[in-house]
Amino acid sequence: MRRAVVWLVLLATLLLLLPASANAGKGKKTSLSGTIRRNQSFTTALLKRGVDRETAYRLAEALSRLVDFHRVRPGSSFRLTRNPDGSLQRFVFRAGPLAVHEVEVMGGEWVASRRQIPLERKVGPVSGVIRSSLFESMDDLGEGPELVFAFVEIFAWDVDFHESQPGDRFRLLVEKFYHRDSFVKYGRILVAQYQTGSEAHSTVHFRAGKGPGQYYDLGGRSLKKTFLKSPLRFSRISSGYTRSRLHPILGGVRPHLAIDYAAPEGTPVWAVADGVVAAIGRKGANGNSITIRHGGGYQTQYNHLSRFARKIRRGVSVKQGQVIGYVGATGLATGPHLDYRVIRWRRTVNPLTHQFPRGRPVPPSMRPAFLDRRDALMARLEMEAPH
Repeated sequence: MRRAVVWLVLLATLLLLLPASANAGKGKKTSLSGTIRRNQSFTTALLKRGVDRETAYRLAEALSRLVDFHRVRPGSSFRLTRNPDGSLQRFVFRAGPLAVHEVEVMGGEWVASRRQIPLERKVGPVSGVIRSSLFESMDDLGEGPELVFAFVEIFAWDVDFHESQPGDRFRLLVEKFYHRDSFVKYGRILVAQYQTGSEAHSTVHFRAGKGPGQYYDLGGRSLKKTFLKSPLRFSRISSGYTRSRLHPILGGVRPHLAIDYAAPEGTPVWAVADGVVAAIGRKGANGNSITIRHGGGYQTQYNHLSRFARKIRRGVSVKQGQVIGYVGATGLATGPHLDYRVIRWRRTVNPLTHQFPRGRPVPPSMRPAFLDRRDALMARLEMEAPH
């Protein structure tokens, strides 16, 4: 009898505890998080983590105005928080260090916004010596390819980096942005110098009016010219401009009034200046060819292309640096390369030695301010990145 009473007491206690246990999750917020894996779409990743289909689709719809889901990379993460009644409180999607988006329900609408990430700006020196290439030298210093491309583009009008030599030197001051001590991205290159042999090319970034500013040499002349020094990035010159060259296919000594750039097939080729496509198509020994007409009596020609860029056709206007085609070996060619020619007033000129017109210099009214900035930045460069 005594044992039966004990069991009844225990059973009553359990029955009293059951409602509390069943309601333990009520009245609290719940959350879940996950990561998008390789070959997984945004909505699939949500569904795999237990998000209901309607919520997943509504989140995708709300974010579609801010996020290109075709470019979302594996490793992107998300966190979903629900209110005690099960409705959405907040959804946070991290597509990258700076690409953080939120979705909240406001007045019955699912509203997406981009979170502002505070960044710390630092200016630091980068300097080195070319051993084999600028790309490898920068990489050895722990710098990313974005900095290499930015440096090359600054000097694209004056320096042909296809002809970089071991022993060439470079130095610069560049903005770097950090979030919680982690590097996020590069900003502007404020001052830069590239020295090859006894020749030094120096530039300073300066705003001479409205806009983002541009680069000038130490005398205040614009580094930007009407023509780029080269029609493609990172290759090598396999044949120069000459009046007498042994032709590799036809034999005999013939003029070669062009610059040949050896590069892998498919390498992008860009217009060296603003202009209009005057001719495009198959052109005998030149293979797939594009001719662009520019101001000042100039024309440029790009030969042996594997294919043309989309929407490039006769009569279309192109901008300096715009991709117009891709390196190939069509026509009479022993291997993939670009045959690049410059014609002025119907006479071929050597694009490596010809003096192309420059952009506008620093306005006289802004010259004192430019000189102050030039002197300050050059002094800092000498102090932080000495030769």
